[in-house]
Amino acid sequence: MQLQFTINGEQITVDVNPRARLLDILRDKLGLTGAKEGCGEGECGACTIIMDGLAVNSCLIFAHQARGKEIITIESLEKDGELDQLQKAFIDSGAVQCGYCTPGMLMSCKALLMRNPKPTETEIRTAIEGNLCRCTGYIKIVNAVNSVVTNK
Repeated sequence: MQLQFTINGEQITVDVNPRARLLDILRDKLGLTGAKEGCGEGECGACTIIMDGLAVNSCLIFAHQARGKEIITIESLEKDGELDQLQKAFIDSGAVQCGYCTPGMLMSCKALLMRNPKPTETEIRTAIEGNLCRCTGYIKIVNAVNSVVTNK
């Protein structure tokens, strides 16, 4: 099946199995390996991407569901060798340790900030509730997002 969608601002067409998961298309067909395979069941958030402005688990999206959609992955946050302010805030706040959950956390937070540039702490916590972190804990992640909010 020919699948057309926009990925990180670029319109693409790719030949895929319609039952393939979007996560596998991103990683295996397009070489975008930032979204990670964690649980494969939508429980951990390691595969989070932004699709049409919403944070979604790419392991739960079939290829045909991405047709015509606008998809943003972690790879698009960095521009011209410069990290996004949210990425910088994660580093500065110590919100990154092993790094496995980090792309999903960043994408969930980015989706929130795209919709609401001044979220409350409760809204930040709600935005990341589908993302599991075993190393850093959530306080440093919330602090990172708060630092971006207060610097806007």
